[in-house]
Amino acid sequence: MKKTLRINQTAIELDLEPDTPLLWVIRDEVGLTGTKFGCGIAQCGACTVHLDGKPMRSCSLPFEAVPENSEITTIEALGAGGLNAVQRAWLEEQVPQCGYCQSGQLMAAAALLHYNTQPTDAEIDQAMSNICRCGTYPRIRKAIRRAAELQTQEA
Repeated sequence: MKKTLRINQTAIELDLEPDTPLLWVIRDEVGLTGTKFGCGIAQCGACTVHLDGKPMRSCSLPFEAVPENSEITTIEALGAGGLNAVQRAWLEEQVPQCGYCQSGQLMAAAALLHYNTQPTDAEIDQAMSNICRCGTYPRIRKAIRRAAELQTQEA
């Protein structure tokens, strides 16, 4: 199946099996390895990317289901040109422990703050369904609140 996708603002022509998961397109075909494989069944969120601005679990999204010319944003583009507010807050609040889930966590948090600039704790908990095996959820919530502050200061 031939299709053009826009990954991190670059048009890429691909000819792949229709059932190839988007995660493997990103990692194996395009060579962007920041998006991680975790569970393979869209439960953990380590593979979260943005598809036309919305967070998606790329491990279970087949190539054939991604619309032609869709804009896919990966962790590599999140802070292009310098750290964004979410990344700065993550560092300030010392969120990462083992770090494996962090690319997916950052992508989910960035999407949340794009659509909701002042989320409540309940809204953060609902949006952040990614799994952190180290249990850094209180730091994640604190970092999202801090990122919201940083974004407000920058506006």
